[in-house]
Amino acid sequence: MAERRWEYWAERTRGGRLPWRSSLLVAVFAQAATGWVQHVQPGREPIGALGRLLLLLGPALLVLRHRYPVPVLYGVCAVTLGYLAGGYPYGPVFLSVALACLAAVVSGHRHAAWGAVGALWAGHLLIGHWLYRWLPPPGDGPAPWGTEGGITAWAIAVLAASEVVRVRREQWARDRAERKAAERRRVDEERLRIARELHDVLAHSISVINVQAGVGLALLDTDPEQARTALTTIKAASKEALGEVRQVLNTLRAPGEAPRAPAPGLDRLPELVAQAASAGLTVSVTGEEQARGLSPATDLAAFRILQEALTNVVRHSGSRTARIRVTRPLGALELQVDDDGPATGGDAGGSGTGLIGMRERAAAQDGTIEAGPRPDGGFRVLARLPLTDTGSPGNPASRKDQE
Repeated sequence: MAERRWEYWAERTRGGRLPWRSSLLVAVFAQAATGWVQHVQPGREPIGALGRLLLLLGPALLVLRHRYPVPVLYGVCAVTLGYLAGGYPYGPVFLSVALACLAAVVSGHRHAAWGAVGALWAGHLLIGHWLYRWLPPPGDGPAPWGTEGGITAWAIAVLAASEVVRVRREQWARDRAERKAAERRRVDEERLRIARELHDVLAHSISVINVQAGVGLALLDTDPEQARTALTTIKAASKEALGEVRQVLNTLRAPGEAPRAPAPGLDRLPELVAQAASAGLTVSVTGEEQARGLSPATDLAAFRILQEALTNVVRHSGSRTARIRVTRPLGALELQVDDDGPATGGDAGGSGTGLIGMRERAAAQDGTIEAGPRPDGGFRVLARLPLTDTGSPGNPASRKDQE
């Protein structure tokens, strides 16, 4: 609550509005309270027209304290010294000094504020112990040292309170900046996540559709049944792609709601293999049983990495076979995709961000991706995703249970 109030005050200050309400309140309080203080300090000079004018001049300067904090502070201190030199009662006149000092300190003029308050203290000391002989009230003696101690304590308290407010304000500003930066990072991460999801869904499905469309066109006249099969595959792939895209878009429309359909995982690996087969790619899988018991984030990342790796084989490799090997060494999940064919060298219509997306998915799970040509020819993608959940097949406890 206090932070919101301070932010509201800071917004009003940055907006250039003059704080005339608070200045008017100080002026009214000073005029009213000084009349009462005069009865408590009968030895001081009675408040006259000049004293009332000085009490108004300080709050009048406060109206400009946010725009010109240093000149206003020195002006208020000079007015206050004139008031004290007139022998008028101590009291509410110092409220204007406190507000002017606060405005100067929180605006960054700390040394100027210390200098102005120090000058006011030194001027009061000079008036109370030397110039009093020539100043009203007549017959006045030197100021008691107890009064000097009170003025000194007041000056220190005003400076200390202003510094506390300054520190709190800077802390709130840092917290506000950190919150905004964190929100920007969250928005950027969500945008990248959605972009990766859309890329992975569309790249794989459109690759299958592209291959089957070519098959259908080539066989439309010579083998209508095979062309019909290709069109059926296109229909199934497009339907699945539309469903996954709709799921991603639903998360955008209702960001606070949980997704209605579960995120894909390695339990759908047979579907992935079947889709690749419909695109003319024969895929063999070993170690499929190692893909059980994963956390949802790791499961999704593993599925998308394999999906993108197979998509790249369909697009860029001359081989029509690929091998997937799933292993679970201690504390990690390893996914290896190999193909034996050379790169086609043609334009496959991709965006060029497939490997980047795989690396981003692996990095989000603190994992790594190695992708490149094999020494014996072909291409290999090797992903390593760390596992932290206990009881997984890669953990010693689980192995012991299996034994």
